[in-house]
Amino acid sequence: MGILADAVLAHGGHVIGVIPEQLVLAEVVHEKLPDLRVVKTMHERKALMAELADCFIALPGGFGTYEEFFEILTWAQLGWHHKPFGLLNVAGFYRLLQEFLDHSRNEGFIRPQNRALVLVEEDAEKMLARMKEIRSANS
Repeated sequence: MGILADAVLAHGGHVIGVIPEQLVLAEVVHEKLPDLRVVKTMHERKALMAELADCFIALPGGFGTYEEFFEILTWAQLGWHHKPFGLLNVAGFYRLLQEFLDHSRNEGFIRPQNRALVLVEEDAEKMLARMKEIRSANS
């Protein structure tokens, strides 16, 4: 995430960091962020990020990425937010996850309208354009 934050800052963007204090104490913190919010727990972190976000994009990642993605997806399914979110399918990284989600829908475990909530794009600009359309429609 540090590389992404650095790239955004280098291009004049604004980055808000949200980190649990335990990670600050372990010195796993981005020193250059002009807006760093320290919270007590991971649950507080996710709640604050969800509050601050206009949309959600999961880049290729590991367990933490999956956990956060599925939690925000569940919140949308429950109607707790109407913000767009998706998977940035860099080099086909999320192909197997897409297949699994489709399989779960086909087996009746995920409703088609909930499966349709997950945007998938290989191109970041296309993803942002789709999200902007959804935000406009939800306004």
